[in-house]
Parts: sequence; C-alpha cells; structure tokens
Amino acid sequence: MPALGLADWLARLERLHPAEIDMGLERVAEVASRLAVLEPASLVFTVTGTNGKGSTCAALDSLLRYAGLRSGCYASPHLVQYNERVSIDGQPVSDADLCAAFVAIDQARGAISLTYFEFGTLAALWLFKRAGLDAVVLEVGLGGRLDAVNVVDADVAVVTSIGLDHSDYLGDDRDSVGYEKAGILRQGRPLVCSETDLPPRFLQQVNALQVNMLQRGREYGWTPGREGHWALFGKSAEQSGRHIDVPPVRLPRDNLCSAVQTFWAAGLDMSDENIAAALVDAFVPGRLDQRELLWKGQSRELCLDVGHNPQAAAFLAAHLATRPVRRLAVFGLLADKNLDGILEQLRGQFDSWAVAPLPSPRSYVAQDLAEQLSAAGETAAAFASIGEAIAYQLDNTTAETEIVIFGSFFCVSEAILWLNDQTGGDR
Repeated sequence: MPALGLADWLARLERLHPAEIDMGLERVAEVASRLAVLEPASLVFTVTGTNGKGSTCAALDSLLRYAGLRSGCYASPHLVQYNERVSIDGQPVSDADLCAAFVAIDQARGAISLTYFEFGTLAALWLFKRAGLDAVVLEVGLGGRLDAVNVVDADVAVVTSIGLDHSDYLGDDRDSVGYEKAGILRQGRPLVCSETDLPPRFLQQVNALQVNMLQRGREYGWTPGREGHWALFGKSAEQSGRHIDVPPVRLPRDNLCSAVQTFWAAGLDMSDENIAAALVDAFVPGRLDQRELLWKGQSRELCLDVGHNPQAAAFLAAHLATRPVRRLAVFGLLADKNLDGILEQLRGQFDSWAVAPLPSPRSYVAQDLAEQLSAAGETAAAFASIGEAIAYQLDNTTAETEIVIFGSFFCVSEAILWLNDQTGGDR
C-alpha cells in the first residue's frame, strides 16, 4: 500500500472504529504497552476539567520551557490543523512525524480496534517518547477515569473545574462528573485543584488515595493589582509561601496560577521574573483571542472564544464586563449543548446575535437557534455560514463596535479560516 499523507490517515482513522467515542482503557492500554509508551517522559502532568484545560496546559508548557526543560503538550480538539494537538518544544509536530506515529500504531495494534481519539493519543505518546523529552503535559479529552490519556500515570494531576457537560458519558450531576475526573489521581501523588466547590465522591477519592491536594483559594490563588497587574501566591517547591507580581496576561488568571502551583508541586522552580514572563507568553488560539481586522478601510476589533457551556459563558461574561463597549455576537453551537445555560450568563450583553450552522452533523439548525434566542428576548438572525454572519455584523456597525465570535470549537475554527482568507494568512 502506498504511503498515506496526513489527510488520508485522518480520514482512515474516522472509519476504523464503529463508534466515535468508546470509553474504556483496555484496548488503548494494550497497544500502549506494545509500543512501550506508558512512560512517555520522566515527568508527566495530566490535566482534566470541564473548562480551563487548554489554558492551564498552555501555561504549564510555557513554564517548563522557560525553565529550560524539553517539553511536549497534547491537547484537543484542534481549531484549524490536526498538528495543533501535538507540540514539542512549543511547536506543532510535522505531518511526516504524525504519519510515522500512525504507521507504528497501526502495526502494533494488530486486530485491536481504536477510536480516532485513541489513535491520536497514542501518536502523541509515541512522538514524545521518541523525542526523549524531560516532561509532557497531557490534556484529558473527556472525563478522566476512562479517557485514553489516563493509561499514563501522572506525577501531578490537575483538575481545573467540575461542571456539567457530556452528561451522556459523565452523568447528569456534579457528583458523577467529579468521580470521573478523580480517575486521573494516583496514590500518594500531588493534586492541584482549581475547583473550589468539591463534590462528595471527588473528596472520597482524594482521601482514599491519600492525595496531597493543593486547592485554589486555600494553598494558592491570586489577588488583583493596579493597571492589570496581579499577585500570585502559592506553595513553592520547598513548601514555603511564595508571592509573585505578574503583569497583564491573555489567559484566565485562575488557570495561570494553577499552572504555577502545578510547576511547584512537581519540585520545579525558577526566578520570579521567568515565571511571570512564562505566564505573559502563554496563549491559546480561540480563548479570549483578541484580533484586529482591516475591514473596508477601518480597523475592527474581534474577540474569539470557544465558550460552549454555561461555565465558560460565565467566564466570557466576566471578561466582557471589564471593558464595557457596544458588542454584537456571532454564534454557533452544537445541538447537544445547554443553550439556556449559556444564554443565562450572557443575556443582554449583545445588541444582536448572528447565528449560523456548523460543519458538524450535531450542529444546531441556524433558524432554530435564532428562534430560540428571539423567544428569550434577544435580537437574532440566521445566516448560511459563520463567515457571512461576521461580514454582516461588520457591515452594519461602526468601528467602535466589537464583534464577539464564540460557541463551539467549530464556530471559532470557521471564523479563523474566514479571517485567514480576508488577510491572506495560513489556513
């Protein structure tokens, strides 16, 4: 068979397994053992949470690199290119490297069927192992206990938040979700937890495993300062109190201080100046992602955000409240998401909503979405695509109006592709 390119491989992976999601570790653990990737680096961080995983992983990866360590980061989903999911030393891996990993996995699995996500997780582990890295940061895809990432034992586990999402797989109450996320904990090893309202079954697992939990608001956190500066505090690698002044940053501060506490919990440290610089440098495309676009001779402000559940919407609303300006929304959502919960957090924030379908069979029908928003008292109209929705909002507002493009990853991905077309950037 001729060598497959990355697009061909990804298309093949989508067809290999009968179900898109098939929770369980037996199959993926067996293949990981055959590939000898269960210890992808000498230091492993596993990050789970309903919201905040991406920015926490990005900040932790930045800290590791500023400390002079060679690091790898695995995250999902991607926005534009699959390569975004696997980075080494801060750079996405190449098509050729991913294809080599897929070939190795395909040969090792034999008759074992793997999902698209399981194949991708094993590819990341294989590439990290091959690169001889000092540390890796692994973002859980769904839940924790039965997620493919959990075949690897974390030296430090991180839980960013516990909220309701993916109820078909994780349960329809926070206690069930918390239990699933506690699955990444390991006996006697540290846990850094940004969630302050911990459900009973989560705490039971913490106690049963004798985990040393460092919790935001108790062992670590942050306080606001002037002109965007803020003070971070926590327990250093030597277990002494530490306080660091940090300049303005692009990512949520709760997640940044969790990353620093995780760095310290692993026994790592560096100067205050380097820690602050690593946090300022950390960035996640599509998360409070401020962009400028020259549109018909005028400079326009756009904010892109992948907030697609009520907790993420609440954070977006809090961010918007820090700079009260006129705003319009461009919005796309998958039909299995909690629209009422999202709207509750963002009601009245936008003069109007322009909604559009997404390139997914799970997408909300745009007209249905517009009708539900209108029934809730919002001004909304449906468009054929996210690009058309953005163009309409830009054409019908002044330069002082900000356009907020948010919702599903698919929505933000379509927006980035459209923006790249306008500016001649990379797709």
